[in-house]
Amino acid sequence: MDLGLSNATAAVVGGGRGMGLATARCLAEDGARVAIVARSRSDVDRAADELVRRGSPDAIGLVADICDGAQVDRVFAELHERWDGELNVLINAVGPGVVGSFEDLTDDQWRRAFDEGVMGMVRCVRSALPLLRKAAWARIVNFSAHSTQRQSTVLPAYTAAKAALTSISKNLSLLLAKDEILVNVVSPGSIASESLIGWAKSVGVDGEDPYQLMGAITKHFGHPAHLPRAGLPDEIGPVVAFLASRRNSYMTGANVNVDGGSDFT
Repeated sequence: MDLGLSNATAAVVGGGRGMGLATARCLAEDGARVAIVARSRSDVDRAADELVRRGSPDAIGLVADICDGAQVDRVFAELHERWDGELNVLINAVGPGVVGSFEDLTDDQWRRAFDEGVMGMVRCVRSALPLLRKAAWARIVNFSAHSTQRQSTVLPAYTAAKAALTSISKNLSLLLAKDEILVNVVSPGSIASESLIGWAKSVGVDGEDPYQLMGAITKHFGHPAHLPRAGLPDEIGPVVAFLASRRNSYMTGANVNVDGGSDFT
């Protein structure tokens, strides 16, 4: 399907690996000019090179820590110069890597979860808004998580941050409706990310096998899905790409679950 992204400009924050990179690949294959924003220089350079090969005519990798407002402002100032002040797509795919029970989490861990998982998105949207408003059409897609609907006792800070992100995204969809900027949220379920695969190996499970991975998730976290396997990052990318595209012309303020059916279990 042609998503109408040819020559569109798109920034994928957290696009150096995992679901963010899977999304960036979809945008590139549809001809979008993609900027990858992440903390690792090696990740952004590798991703940008791949996206050029996949069809992105102006792919670029930019290094920034989204917990630092000055670095975020610098990134979008650079994109302003590079793309004549216009941005069609902003995707925020960063997830706070904070795991631990309520009783074990420190104040600093709670602050980090919200700084990475909520304020990082706020900083990026705030800096990108002038570019999004100038574009002929614009979309924002933020990554939440299905744990906001199915709680886990080892993810209270992560889940709270994602719940706040979801709420702010809903508010943004209302605020930006007058500008016809569509704002949506995607909530992935149990996806075979690098961190989840690494966790599976630590408990003696082959995390590369999505069926074994789902078995371990069910045993340790009680988060089964209707489908008997974990999802793959490449199964998230197309959904996000659609929401970020011109093909999506009327969906805004939505929270889209991509979770193998676990929301209905």
